[in-house]
Amino acid sequence: MKPIEDPADDLRVTEPKTWAAGLPGVQHALGYSLSQTSPRRTALTLLNLNQAGGIDCPGCAWPENKKRHTNEYCENGAKHVNDEATSRRITAEFFAEHSVADLDAHSDMWLNQQGRLTEPMLKRAGATHYEPVGWDEALGLVAAELRGLDSPDEAMFYTSGRVSNEAAFLLQLFVRAYGTNNLPDCSNMCHESSGDALGATLGTGKGTVSLDDIHAADLIFVVGQNPGTNHPRMLSALEETKRNGGKIIAVNPLPEAGLIRFKNPQRPRGIVGRGTKIADQFLQIRPGGDLALFQLLNRLLLEAEDAAPGTVLDHDFLDQHAIGLDELRAHLAGLTWDEVLAATGLAREEIEQTLAMVLEARSVIVCWAMGLTQHKHGVPTIREIANFLLLRGNIGRPGAGVCPVRGHSNVQGDRTMGIWERPPDAFLDALGAEFGFEPPREHGVDSVAGVRAMREGRAKVFVGVGGNFVRAMSDSDVTEEALRSCRLTVQVSTKLNRSHTVCGETALILPTLSRSEVDRQAGGVQVVTVEDSMSQVHASRGKLEPASPHLLSEVAIISRLARRTLEPNPRIDWAGFEADYGRIRDHIARVVPGFDDFNAKIADGAGFRLPTPVADRVFRTPSGKAVLTCNELEWLRVPPGHLVLQTMRSHDQWNTVPYSGNDRYRGIHDARRVVMVNPEDLAELGLADRSLVDVVSVWTDGTERRAPGFRVVGYPAARGSAAAYYPEANVLVPLDSVADGSNTPTSKGVIVRLEPVPEPVPEPAGAVTDGTAVR
Repeated sequence: MKPIEDPADDLRVTEPKTWAAGLPGVQHALGYSLSQTSPRRTALTLLNLNQAGGIDCPGCAWPENKKRHTNEYCENGAKHVNDEATSRRITAEFFAEHSVADLDAHSDMWLNQQGRLTEPMLKRAGATHYEPVGWDEALGLVAAELRGLDSPDEAMFYTSGRVSNEAAFLLQLFVRAYGTNNLPDCSNMCHESSGDALGATLGTGKGTVSLDDIHAADLIFVVGQNPGTNHPRMLSALEETKRNGGKIIAVNPLPEAGLIRFKNPQRPRGIVGRGTKIADQFLQIRPGGDLALFQLLNRLLLEAEDAAPGTVLDHDFLDQHAIGLDELRAHLAGLTWDEVLAATGLAREEIEQTLAMVLEARSVIVCWAMGLTQHKHGVPTIREIANFLLLRGNIGRPGAGVCPVRGHSNVQGDRTMGIWERPPDAFLDALGAEFGFEPPREHGVDSVAGVRAMREGRAKVFVGVGGNFVRAMSDSDVTEEALRSCRLTVQVSTKLNRSHTVCGETALILPTLSRSEVDRQAGGVQVVTVEDSMSQVHASRGKLEPASPHLLSEVAIISRLARRTLEPNPRIDWAGFEADYGRIRDHIARVVPGFDDFNAKIADGAGFRLPTPVADRVFRTPSGKAVLTCNELEWLRVPPGHLVLQTMRSHDQWNTVPYSGNDRYRGIHDARRVVMVNPEDLAELGLADRSLVDVVSVWTDGTERRAPGFRVVGYPAARGSAAAYYPEANVLVPLDSVADGSNTPTSKGVIVRLEPVPEPVPEPAGAVTDGTAVR
């Protein structure tokens, strides 16, 4: 394998693509996979990926088809599973060679490409390097630190969606038996707005549709979402929608290749033909304008009903299952076309065309992702989408409903298992009754509040199970300061990332099995389970030999840590849990609704779907009915000379980790510090294409954040908007800039100005700097 170097910043720009996947998608998937590991291991992972009895893809949470293809994966799923199945290894010699400061100077891509972690590593207080440490000493050190805190609330336990249901259930059990609800997770940063909005309106924080509903819908809105990169298997589902006669409306500030045309590599026309046109209409909306769009659509639906009574709204549904119609009608009466057009940047004709498509459709689904949730008004925007669907009865019938599309493979399952800083009393009651203790009732910290707690010295120990917290969070400088102020940071990880280099006074790296590896315990080979975006639960079975004999599973790490930390409880058999994960599932079946006969239900490999009461028009709200809500119209008012910036990931990136410096579909190559701006906006701002700028975010309290050294690229973005990659642009979002209600960072609604900076002057050949000739 080639030696890994930090990527050179050598920007090259080509025309954005107008279609996704096809033969290039296959080639890139295999090319990256084979750069990481052998052809035999690549074949073993890919042929088992998303198969019954195989490996659940950790790349995203999109559900599997009932009739699965032999190659039931996408380009990015193939890249991710083989990135983690890499043959590269990080040993103790690597850490002896590289100090923590040296590692921190390298790029995210370089850190990831070093390979799999193979043994526990400890950075002692005052040390400059990590050194090897045995499991007993490592876990004993964590346990002693936890037992020595003045309060359990001085520790926080972060979780990412790569964690299985079994590990998540054990983690929350351990943390609550320890005495705190400090269980922040990646949902806090991504889909918390969805849960808050849907819980208030429908009585559930989850989506209501199945894959069959996607295939059967007459009309699907895809809002604030780029499935071609973030969950590419969704494109094959949308292709099926189109084959069945359905239509699709894409609502997004950027044109995305996958929503223009999809060439399905599973079909001949996807290889040699033109593929399938996906979006029948593209609404290139300004960031944050979605609330205004759906409010206007709702007012127009009410006006259409007034013009032709009994033909537009579903009065039977509304009378029986919803409250708030009269209040909504009165609230929307003052909405004007002028303010909606100003907020959205759309033309009146575009919205009227959208309305016509809505009126023609008998069943409608709205899908969305972080383009909606990561705005200050993300919660009311999603509540307004619920209004839109409720007005015509598009909840609880085939081909209709809400579809928040989550990115991590088990982020939804983690929440179902109790990973939440605000657990409901019913869950705590069931947990306490099952295990014979009284769980804490006071709410814990979420991710944003957790950073504040660490920064202020109220949280002294950080334990991360999966993920890359320091790069996932907003306000990078403040987040790094907070982690470095801890007495102890612990990272349970498969690969090296920035959270290992930004660490507390004492730091531990605890290496764990990947999902693709065989998990052998005293009770035999174990399976784990996950829950996808559509509430389908199924098993995952590793196929590869572990990267090192020194690895422990997440279940084993949590179980052993709990045994060292907690007083014995005869009803919590930590050793038994580690030996046989089926015992964990037996407890889950008695604590978590919908998991009855859990072990039996996953035995055939197909899995099962959790009950979705809203699909049967059962709304677990205080009134027992769905709630039509009145939401104040909000959008970002941008001062002259400024733009609204959204952060996003490139196509060749998984969460915070870039696999290369390329964003193939957008035509950006060999660079990540770029900001994409409409050419007309560049002209108005007096900026030349490819010029060097600092990106400065401005906030109502007068604070500013600066991300230096970005290249401006002319790009067909919505007028008045800009886009840049995270985690490089996370520094622009202050910790206190969060969505109302959900506390989610506002990474999709950042007002910025672009400050030109002088171009660096290259040193002439032969010049001497620090006594070294430049060649």
